[in-house]
This record gives sequence, C-alpha cells and structure tokens, in this order.
Amino acid sequence: MNARPESSPLDSWSIEDLSIATIRTLAMDAVQKANSGHPGTPMALAPLAYVLWTRFLRHNPADPRWPDRDRFVLSNGHASMLQYAMLYLTGYDVSLEDLKQFRQWGSKTPGHPEYGITPGVETTTGPLGQGLMTAVGMAIAEAHLAATFNRPGHQTINHHTYAFCSDGDLMEGASHEAASVAGHLGLGKLICVYDDNHITIDGETRIAYSDDVPGRFSAYGWDVQDLGDRANDLDTIHEALEHARSVTEKPSMIVLRSHIGYGAPHLQDTPKAHGSPLGEDEVRAAKANYGWPEDARFLVPEQVLAHTRGAVDRGKRLQEEWQQAFSRYRHDHPEVAARFEAAQAGELPTGWDADLPAFDADAEPIATRSAGQKVMARLGATIPWLIGGAADLASSTKTVIEDGGDLEKGQHEGRNLHWGIREHVMCAASSGMALHGGLQPFASTFFIFTDYARPAIRLAALMELPVVYVMTHDSIGLGEDGPTHQPIEHLASFRAMPNMCVIRPADANEVVHAWRAALTRRDGPTMLVLTRQKLPVLDRTALAPADGVLQGAYVLSAEKGSRPDVILIATGSEVHLTLAAQQELSRSHGMDARVVSMPSWELFRAQSQDYRRSVLPPEVTQRLAVEAGAPQGWCEWVGDGGRVIGITRFGASAPAAENFSHYGFTVDNIVQQAREMAAQ
Repeated sequence: MNARPESSPLDSWSIEDLSIATIRTLAMDAVQKANSGHPGTPMALAPLAYVLWTRFLRHNPADPRWPDRDRFVLSNGHASMLQYAMLYLTGYDVSLEDLKQFRQWGSKTPGHPEYGITPGVETTTGPLGQGLMTAVGMAIAEAHLAATFNRPGHQTINHHTYAFCSDGDLMEGASHEAASVAGHLGLGKLICVYDDNHITIDGETRIAYSDDVPGRFSAYGWDVQDLGDRANDLDTIHEALEHARSVTEKPSMIVLRSHIGYGAPHLQDTPKAHGSPLGEDEVRAAKANYGWPEDARFLVPEQVLAHTRGAVDRGKRLQEEWQQAFSRYRHDHPEVAARFEAAQAGELPTGWDADLPAFDADAEPIATRSAGQKVMARLGATIPWLIGGAADLASSTKTVIEDGGDLEKGQHEGRNLHWGIREHVMCAASSGMALHGGLQPFASTFFIFTDYARPAIRLAALMELPVVYVMTHDSIGLGEDGPTHQPIEHLASFRAMPNMCVIRPADANEVVHAWRAALTRRDGPTMLVLTRQKLPVLDRTALAPADGVLQGAYVLSAEKGSRPDVILIATGSEVHLTLAAQQELSRSHGMDARVVSMPSWELFRAQSQDYRRSVLPPEVTQRLAVEAGAPQGWCEWVGDGGRVIGITRFGASAPAAENFSHYGFTVDNIVQQAREMAAQ
C-alpha cells in the first residue's frame, strides 16, 4: 500500500466516496501499468459494484465455494479490473501485487475473468453474451435445488445470481435466448444490471443499435427498472437492488445509464476510454478531477481497506449461520441432507452403474441414440441430480429422464428441461448449472447444431466442466434431411478442442460404457456422438468386451497369427463394416487383419504407452482408418504408411444406405483399400 501524507484531503471524504474512488483508480492504474485493458467501464460502474458488494452480496471471501453464496457474473468481462478490485478490497485471496500483475503471464488477474484462476470468479467470461447465458444456468440450478431440497422451516438453498452486462452482451443474439428462457421459467432470483453507456469500440452505439431495451425485457417477462442517468446515485442503486430482490416470480433487469471513463476530462464518453489505457496524462487528470493524489499509484487508503474488508467477518458469520441451520436440517431430514452433500461434492451414488442395460447380439439392430435412451432410463433413477434436456429434439435424441418431471415456471423441481430451439443458451446454461454445483447437467441436439452452440461448448472445455453433451444424427447416415443436417467436419473440430473428450460408440453396448466414461470424467466435458440409423449389436462372445471403450480404443477382433497384415481402425457405425471386411480379407484374400474399435482418441491418448502399442503396434504400418467424417487428424493413428476412408465434401439427401455406398463406406471398398496398402 502506498503511503500518503497525513494532511491528505482524502481524510475528509465519506467512506463511500473514498471507496468508489479507490476502485476507479485501481482500475486505471492496473490498466496503465499493463499498457493493456479496459479502464472505462470499471470507472463508470464503481458505484454499482460498491453498493452490490458491500450491501447486498452474500459471500464469504474465506470460502469462495460456500454452497448458499450469491453468485456474481461479470458478463462484460472486458471490465475485469472492476471485479478484481472488488475481490481484493473485500478480502479474497487476491493481493495488491496481483492487481499490479494485471494481464501478465501466470497472474491471478488475466485479461478477462477466468474460472479456476482467480478466487471468487464464478465463471469464465469474455465472448459477449456468454456470462448472461451462464448466469441463467446458475439461476436455474438455484431454483431447482431449492425446490428439491428445501423443506418447511429449512431454506437450505436461498440465494441470488447477479450479472452485469453491456451493450455488447445485449447486441449478441445469445442474449435473446438467455432472456427468453429466464423469463419463461420465471427465475425470480436472477438480477441483471445493464450498463447502458452508449459506447462500443467503433463509436457511439447509435451507429448500430437502437433497441428499446426496457420494452424488450418487459416483453420477455422480466421486471424492468430504468434508472436513467443515475450511475453515481448510491441511494437509487440501493433502492433498485432492494426492489429487484423483492420480485420473486420473474427475473429482474435494471437499466443504468453510465458514463464510460467517468471523470477522465478528455476521454469520458468516448470509445478511447473503452479498450485502451487512458495514458499517463489522462490518468493524472482524472485523479485530479476526483481530488485524488495525482502521482499516487495503486493507492488504497487504510480506512477503505478496513471498511471493505468487513466482508470477511460478515461472510464468516453468514456461512456459520447457514451451517448451523444446515445442522438442524440434517437432524430433521438426514437422508435428504446426505443426498444434498453428495450432490454438492460431485459424487456418484453407490451402485449408480450396477444395473446398466446389456444388449444381446441376437437382438434387433438398434440406433445408438435409442440405446442411449435405455441407459439414461437407469441413470435417471440412480443419479437424482442428473438434469438436462434437448433443443426441442428430445423425441429424436432420446434424452428424456423417465419420471423426472418437467422443469417449468412454478415447478422448478423437474429434471427435464425444455430449451426450445435455443442450442446456444442450452449449452451455456448447462455450464452455469455445472459451475453452480449440486447437479450433473447434460445437453442434447443433433450433432450438426453444435455449430449454434460452439462458443459455449468451447468455454465449458476451457473451464474443464463435466458437462455431458449427447449429440445424435452423427453422420451422412441420418439420410434424407441432406447436407444441411449431415455433419462432416464436426468430429475433427471437436477432437481439436483442448479438454474435450469425444466418444463415438460402435454399438449399444459401447454406449453403456460411453456413458460410464462420461459420468466419471471430471476434468472436462464429454461429447457422446450417436447414430440415428440402426446398428447391429456386436456379438461379444466372439469379440472383446465393450468396456474397452474406457481405454478409448481396443482390439475388438484380433488377428489369427502372431502379427496382423493390416490394422483396420474405425469408430461408430463404421466398426461393423470393418469386422465384415476382416472376414472377407481372410476368406477371399488370405490376409490376416486386426480390427480396432476407437471410440475416443482422447481416452486412448491417456493410456500408457505400453497399452497404446499393444493396440497399435508400431511395427505394423499398414493401417486403414474408416470413419464417416473429415479425415483430418487420423494421421496420428495411421501414420505415414496408412490410409483413411473419410469424407472431404458435403453430404447428400438420400437414404442412409445409399449415402454410405456412394461415399465408399462399404465392405468392398475397405477390402480394396487394405489390399492396395498391402501390395505397396
């Protein structure tokens, strides 16, 4: 902390004004030192942040994971210094030195808030609209858990989700999906504040944006307060938040006209205050405007720290009161309390997978999406906190929790979510539920429509969230809907995404273990990629067990001799074709082939080198991969001497069998390609 003269005029300031000026100057100084960042919004919203964090937010800086804390989401994540300043001032494990390391390698204060990096940051934000959608998921989680676990006289879950958002958040189409869902579900514990500062990077918002925001959110079913140009009026902000907290049947939107770069004499209300340091001269001038010592850097008056650090004792008291109440709850409702604690810990119940279905080889062929439905029927019964839904496609993706009930307005205890045709918010809100804790979310749609949700899925991977995505209609095999609905590049693109685990099972029994892998994986999302078309159930009496899925790849059908002439590698619906090709190569051409089912590259990479070499021995260079998707990436497994039967153009509108034939996914083509390799 910088020293300051005892005679400083700051001694005469009110503690509110002194605290707000501290927030503003910390933001200016950190951005200026980094020579990078967004100072204008923190300067404008400092009064709002001060009122929320010191008067309303129920949180414990000593325990950022307390289950019944309020959640705060800075959807306009470019204003991250506003949040970092508040975390430091209120006593989180964020130091003044951390603020000085803003945007530097390895710091706790990256350019945008990042979950898992900074204590007290609830979610990663940055791409505009994502934070708002994630906050909706947090509010859904709060509503569902409250409806599920609260009992008369016991309010175990009773907190709010607060979100700040910007013009950019509301211009993004994602905000429509978020607002529509929140209004439809009546999420009364969601309170958003819209920073209406009239400025974006390219100029004043009027050049691109003339929405009636209050009217828009009223039409969505929100309670709306338009405060006008009152961003520095603490009483008005306080009253607005009080009113929003009193509204219980609908989400709340507070519209606040602010002035970006507040107090900077030459840059206030200009785009230059948005995304660039103010410059040393303007920083000095702004501080002079505030009455702040112009030459001070990272000045935090002692009385400000004493005042704002009151959050530490207050948070400790709030959590202790909650813990005492929870002890009474546990006494009165021991079984429910135990379930609550297990859900919060992310544990799977004992025996959750003991009775998962098994599929007989003599059964009728079954689509892997339909096999997934049978698996989910059991999982829904054994994992009470499994929750999710589809983007108006549950009847096609087969992702309904039997007897789970529908989560609807006024009936938040349901476990089946009807997202409507809103893939983006479905996936972002699923992340919000995972971040909130106490739930295992899944989200489902056709694989092709991940294009509408990719930004949210990417952030889930970045945050390493254990969301399960059930994506069906996985290839040209979906048939007559044609190329607009047939994914080609999608497997390759998601395999390229760090922390994502893609599993494309070959038959119904592989689906069982794919779900087992997904639910036990805690360090990132898992995507199950399933078929629309029916597939044969592989005869495991003659083949390796399906639990090889857990290793990512396994020898499904071994060669007869000591070394295979060729290794056939496939995923999903192409695996049974390679098995038939193996038999044909042996019967008609005297070739000894090995068939490897490789449902998950990521799980396979995680195995020991010895195991990987046992499946794909390096001395066997004749390898043929078969997959109805783009061939990118397969070189890792087939090597320089191998080949890939894949797809390098878009699909076609035709029955599945015709598509597979025209694109070369036939036993004859696999045999021909294998023979050509062997002849080289």
